[in-house]
Amino acid sequence: MKRIFFITSFIAATATLGAQEPADALRYGWNIQSGTARQQAVGGAMGSLGGDISAAYVNPAGLGFYKTGDFVLTPAYHLGNTKSTYMGRTDEKQKKNFVGLGTSGFVFATGKNTGSGLRAAVFSISANRTANFGSNVVYFGQNNQSSYSQKYLEQIQNDGIKDANVVATNYEYGTSLAFNTYWIDTIGGGTNGNFQFQTRAPIATGLLQRQELIHKGGMTELNLGVAANWNDKWYVGGSLGLSLTSYDRTSIFDEVDATTNTNNKFDFANVTENLSQNGSGILLRAGFIYKPVERVRLGFAVHSPTLLTITDKYNSEITTNTETYQGELSQTSQFLAGEENSIFKYNLLTPYKIMGSVSYVLHEVENVKNQKGFLTADIEYVNYKSSSFMELEADRNNASVVNYLDDLNDAIDNAYKGAFNFRVGGELKFTTIMVRLGAAYYGNPYKNLVGEKGSRFQASGGMGYRNKGFFIDLTYAHTFSKDIHTPYRLQSGFTPLAKIKGNLGNAVLTFGVKI
Repeated sequence: MKRIFFITSFIAATATLGAQEPADALRYGWNIQSGTARQQAVGGAMGSLGGDISAAYVNPAGLGFYKTGDFVLTPAYHLGNTKSTYMGRTDEKQKKNFVGLGTSGFVFATGKNTGSGLRAAVFSISANRTANFGSNVVYFGQNNQSSYSQKYLEQIQNDGIKDANVVATNYEYGTSLAFNTYWIDTIGGGTNGNFQFQTRAPIATGLLQRQELIHKGGMTELNLGVAANWNDKWYVGGSLGLSLTSYDRTSIFDEVDATTNTNNKFDFANVTENLSQNGSGILLRAGFIYKPVERVRLGFAVHSPTLLTITDKYNSEITTNTETYQGELSQTSQFLAGEENSIFKYNLLTPYKIMGSVSYVLHEVENVKNQKGFLTADIEYVNYKSSSFMELEADRNNASVVNYLDDLNDAIDNAYKGAFNFRVGGELKFTTIMVRLGAAYYGNPYKNLVGEKGSRFQASGGMGYRNKGFFIDLTYAHTFSKDIHTPYRLQSGFTPLAKIKGNLGNAVLTFGVKI
């Protein structure tokens, strides 16, 4: 257990290379399945169902059910809020609403009846917002066991530094700022080159701590899919995705003396961090669907990891008020580093996914107008600990970069595990009108070393109308999430943990026409 504390403490403090942390890897891999309104209404279970453009993002073999082409447009509106509990105190809900895009694009199908059994060849080109990162989180509580500043002390201790000049200048994005504003200070009686260090925060009498996190951005995927249908029995397909990611985080942490004592040489400290991540990458998906009997469909699909190349831009500022000791002082990373942002470029490999699925179609016949509905279910395994950071080719011989990313990957191995996701749904069809229900559960990716637990449950329902080459679907899906956040981790001592409950409502509308 101490190993994970050491690694994450090291990562949090080592900002001269970047501001990466294991949570970055999880953010790009732990996401709710998104797509068209029809797919969302049945819980996202599209592994063996097919006949929807969103199959390109789940099991591309499902594109093989097309006999004619489609144009599809899916606007969406998201209504989110979070409520956090920290040190026994629960704060008010924080709201975040935004507009999104579900799977939209074109499907081109060529119906055939050749001697080889090929019944259809299908090609799709589409775009989809595969992840949304937007959220606001605030939590507040009194901590009598540790201080944020202790993570800076641990870095000094781990590096074996006893020279005050080194502490004041060599850690431009964290520890040096804390030292130069007297949040941490030397212990009296030492000499330069032989100093010990302490925090000025009065932990024993209590600290009022407040964390505010503002997240923006998401992932959008441009996708090319292909599929084929043999004898209406076997369907095979694959897709190539280009993933574009943008993420911005502002973190504001305040630590205030919980007493009214004006002579203890500490009033408050504030650390503000700004992180911007932009990148792109590619991934592959492949799968098949088999109909052993007319009403049953069995599906299997594999998603490769997404290989992302990401550029981070990071800056920080610390303000400390030590009352009559040194008063109020502020310092920015730009002042010490001589540049506005620390810039670091690297590769990130997201988790792979393996999926199995089964569907039962009521009155399955070749003419889909005579189908009466279906039941469908997916089970998916995601190995979150397989995420990894990798250096660029230009940094292969840079020992500091290689060792830094190796430590990050050790932290991922220690913090996360594989988990199963489950999605189920169904549809009843009344001539041109359809009604749908669905649910999905996304399992806990954490190893639960210090109480970390997370899960996501989604319930959904919707309606659809199809007639004379035109269709429209409307869905509302509501996601209940549980997650955690630690404002800082310590190698030794008390690491505080906030529990975060989220609610996200998605209103999704899909328009489509046959082409």
